[in-house]
Amino acid sequence: MAQTFTGKVALVTGAARGIGAGVARGFVRGGGRVALVGLEPELLEALSDELGDAAAWWEADVRDGAAVKAAVDAAADHFGRLDVVLANAGIASYGTVRQIDDEAFARVVDINVNGVFRTLKHTTPHLVRSKGYALVVASQASFTPLAGLASYNASKAGAESLAMAYKQEVAHLGIDVGVCHPSWIDTDIVRNAEKDLPTFRDIRQKLPWPANGTTSVEECVDLILQGFAKRKGRVYVPKNVVVSNWTKSFVNSPVAWPVLKRMAGRAVPGMEREVEALGRFHHAHVPESTAAE
Repeated sequence: MAQTFTGKVALVTGAARGIGAGVARGFVRGGGRVALVGLEPELLEALSDELGDAAAWWEADVRDGAAVKAAVDAAADHFGRLDVVLANAGIASYGTVRQIDDEAFARVVDINVNGVFRTLKHTTPHLVRSKGYALVVASQASFTPLAGLASYNASKAGAESLAMAYKQEVAHLGIDVGVCHPSWIDTDIVRNAEKDLPTFRDIRQKLPWPANGTTSVEECVDLILQGFAKRKGRVYVPKNVVVSNWTKSFVNSPVAWPVLKRMAGRAVPGMEREVEALGRFHHAHVPESTAAE
């Protein structure tokens, strides 16, 4: 369903590829204008050129608060306002807690949690003026911990909690806040993880519904744009991910633990061997700093 954003300006982090780039295109198709923020300047410039006068781009690493503030303020000055913010920049890592190195783990948390904090902090003054809306991209992983993805799960649960606390803080200012929970989306993160780690691919296939499916970027983008238009508090991608939210207490309960223990016992040793053989904790095409969901 086409959404209308005439007169509105969105700022998207992690805009160079994947979900971020798709949302930018959809927002402009709906009549809006978009500020593209991220790394990979060649991709940002190409996307901005594709979208024409409705788009402009700024290079910024969400791990750098000063860079985020500069990009946000420059975007607001360029377009005259910010109405919608999509805190989308994020990465994943490979390896169990005992295996992953400190820097790789910290990098995921810094981008996926602290990067969201910096994005929200520095866009807030502009959203106050427009009585705007912020959508934080968390994950189905906020609800469903999975062995070998501890840094990603911890960061996405943290991003959800951060967004919900921020929602309370800015409600009196007229700002609405939502949390987006994508399942497995057909992006570089998922495709490269399955290519690098066959065990990860096997685990995904054996997960119970709705955690075992893959959703297209196009469907994800459409649901996010619907979230923008309706200023939703929750955006589930696909919509059946809501079941994971409803059942998270059961999944993490003593009743489910024997099943999870058996699954992990079979999968973890193989995954650790694959990561060791791979010799790295991120997929090969993650930029030096921030990637995009």
